[in-house]
Amino acid sequence: MGSDRGREHGPSRERVKERSAVPAAQRGRLDQPQQKRRRWLPEYDPEAFGRTSEEIARFLGTGRFIVWMTVVIVVWVVWNTTAPGHLRFDSYPFIFLTLVLSLQASYAAPLILLAQNRQDDRDRVNLEQDREQNERSIADTEYLTREIAALRMGLGEVATRDWIRSEFQDLIKELEQRRVFPEESEERDR
Repeated sequence: MGSDRGREHGPSRERVKERSAVPAAQRGRLDQPQQKRRRWLPEYDPEAFGRTSEEIARFLGTGRFIVWMTVVIVVWVVWNTTAPGHLRFDSYPFIFLTLVLSLQASYAAPLILLAQNRQDDRDRVNLEQDREQNERSIADTEYLTREIAALRMGLGEVATRDWIRSEFQDLIKELEQRRVFPEESEERDR
């Protein structure tokens, strides 16, 4: 029985070794990026889509857009009220015009929101960079303040020009006084 158990475990150990011996190309290496798999859905560049949405949102926020939209609506209404009956494509309640404007608004709102979100992200990054720059400036200012204070304290111990002049003047006076008194004392001795 003991030998049967050894035989039972033998093949399973070999299977484990066979599984671990799968070529590295099939397993993939951890030090190299994986290859992209094919996707069923088409891929798009989110940055390109975001840039396009920002351009559209910028155009929608201009006076030029309002003028063009007004011209289109006026031409639409005038055409559908004054043109001959067989050339009119949207009669008086202008339901098709309402549909077109609703469709335009339903696409414009998310594009404007997307553009605002991208602008908020840029503003957040700029704010963080400004905050870091301000922190560096404050640290530099504090360092310079400490250095100036240390220089002022050090200057209290350094001889200044005026102090040296006053010391020289005191020494000159002292030397003159020493000369004067010994001369007077010599005259007294004589």
